[in-house]
Amino acid sequence: MSDYLVKVEDLEVHFRSSSSIVKAVNGVSFALNRKETLGIVGESGSGKSVTATALLRLIPSPPGKIAGGKILFEGKDLLSLTEKEMRSVRGNEISMIFQDPITSLNPVYTVGNQIIEVIRAHRKVSKKEAKQEAINMLKLVGIPEAEKRIDMYPHEFSGGMRQRVMIAIALACNPKLLIADEPTTALDVTVQAQILDLMRNLQETIGTSIIMITHDLGVVWEMCDKVIVMYAGNTVESGSVKDIFDNPLHPYTWGLLDSQITSEVGEGDKLSAIPGTPPDLRQEIPGCHFAARCPYAQEICHTVRPKLVEVEDSHFASCHFQTSDEGLKRKEKAYHG
Repeated sequence: MSDYLVKVEDLEVHFRSSSSIVKAVNGVSFALNRKETLGIVGESGSGKSVTATALLRLIPSPPGKIAGGKILFEGKDLLSLTEKEMRSVRGNEISMIFQDPITSLNPVYTVGNQIIEVIRAHRKVSKKEAKQEAINMLKLVGIPEAEKRIDMYPHEFSGGMRQRVMIAIALACNPKLLIADEPTTALDVTVQAQILDLMRNLQETIGTSIIMITHDLGVVWEMCDKVIVMYAGNTVESGSVKDIFDNPLHPYTWGLLDSQITSEVGEGDKLSAIPGTPPDLRQEIPGCHFAARCPYAQEICHTVRPKLVEVEDSHFASCHFQTSDEGLKRKEKAYHG
């Protein structure tokens, strides 16, 4: 058995349009140990959610397909499993909390029925036993009066409570891996903190590993052990959460960190932003995907794609200038002023 719970190697996910192929995920690799939390960060369209969806083999085909790579889960390649075998993995060994609970939950079924369905799909228990398990799960995620609320419908819950229901569904079979895709989007700050505390406590209780997909670097700092930074379908930097926050190596990571709202930002202060927009992935890009937006780009950046290399111990970055004196000067100027 692999030392890792999950190991992704050179994952490629493509989508075919009428005239071209979009490489939505382009050679992404990472590994996750048991009980660890991995954060995947980047702008919208960077490939975060597509990467997560690929782990569950839920890429819609057509127009999409997993075009290459390996997804190793406890040493077995999920891409080699039959669809029937994969159904026994989804919701049982690997679960996912989707971005928007109001569209992910079925509005015509009670929340109890939706949890019971997951339990009975993977475990040989009676409906009565499954209902008691569902009540226990609702209690576990902090929903009051679970015996009563199990018979309620999604629209009868607040946004934060719906998200708790989604977590209950995802954890109903004690999965070994939980994928959380923007689990705190559109929630107010108080509810967001409650959801993150809940996930952290459940991780300790159940022992699951977590992949956290988010725009919020504050959530990453609070929740994650490892981080990969994605841009235009590529990993531009990866390392421990301390590496990424204390010693970022890639200009895109600098931009993400600099654009975060902090306690030092006062009323009327102008927030930093990364100029420009991500590239059109329908077009072939010969050099660095970030070059057109990078204030430090040189000619080589537009013509030669940098490799993801280990700059420091287990800290990787894809930039031509990371190991040069020029790169160190730019880093010092960009990140430390």
